[in-house]
Amino acid sequence: MQRKTFTRTLLSIAALAAALPLAAQAQATKLTLGHGAAPGNPRHEAAVKFAEVVKAKSAGRIEVQVAPSAQLGDDAAMVTAVRTGALDMTANSQGAVSVAVPEYAAYGMPFMFSTPAQAFKLLDGPLGQELAQKSAEKGMVVLGYWDNGIRHMTNSKRPISKVEDMKGLKMRTPPDAVLVDIMQALGAEAQQIKFAELYVALQQGVVDGQENPLVNIHASKLYEVQKHLALTNHQFQMTPFLMSKRTWDRLNDADRKAVTEAAAEATALQRKMSQDADDKLLADLKAKGVQVTTVDKAAFAKATGAVDDKWMASPIGAYVKKVIAAARAN
Repeated sequence: MQRKTFTRTLLSIAALAAALPLAAQAQATKLTLGHGAAPGNPRHEAAVKFAEVVKAKSAGRIEVQVAPSAQLGDDAAMVTAVRTGALDMTANSQGAVSVAVPEYAAYGMPFMFSTPAQAFKLLDGPLGQELAQKSAEKGMVVLGYWDNGIRHMTNSKRPISKVEDMKGLKMRTPPDAVLVDIMQALGAEAQQIKFAELYVALQQGVVDGQENPLVNIHASKLYEVQKHLALTNHQFQMTPFLMSKRTWDRLNDADRKAVTEAAAEATALQRKMSQDADDKLLADLKAKGVQVTTVDKAAFAKATGAVDDKWMASPIGAYVKKVIAAARAN
């Protein structure tokens, strides 16, 4: 009897051991995705879509909590957290990411892209793959390149139509060295302020103006404190959708596949929402009393020509030259 009881015990232990990996796989992997945009922004809507799709594709194993509106810190803080593994995923401005991976700055050269589609043609090809490899070396896995729009300028002082109108304006920029160079080349004074603090800074006159894509201007209601909008098209920016390499390395192959497929769906949605938004948003901003002007783009481009030269002579100059050459070829 004792032998039979021992045998049954061994069989029970063996069965339990065999079941453990399956149980472990069944347990939910809880991830956090932080970003700085407000709900209603395509970035947030795509993040929510990603969470829904990855949960479905992983049969509920992966649960993603989305934290918008800089709840987890500003862009720079979130990028640092992703690199260290303290945050699983982020979707934030290329300027903050370029502090860790300088090559991202190449896509922000002034007046290089007139539409986001032109930029994505490069990012979805070998140049984007090279950028993803450089990101991985810094602890970040690229899940997709999202659209942060073609950027325009607003201010509370005066309409902007020519370069001389920029002189002396105190303009907020995100932590993006290229944007600082652009502002200075145009004669404005660049001041870096966190996006979460921008509305109050504009309201209180800490700065005269700022620059952002229309979707950010609208979603954050900057039109309430900025009555002049100049359609400058001075820079394209992407939003790199990134996962911490430490988080990625913990996922099994099936979950990596689910994450990759969900990211592709979210990326397509985010880009489409951003593309569809501009015409509607411009009309709505006008209806809200914002005065809209166009600028002499040739004169603005000429005034910022030295920015290209500076970055082509920088340590990432070889990559910048390849991006500029590819952009012009297209």
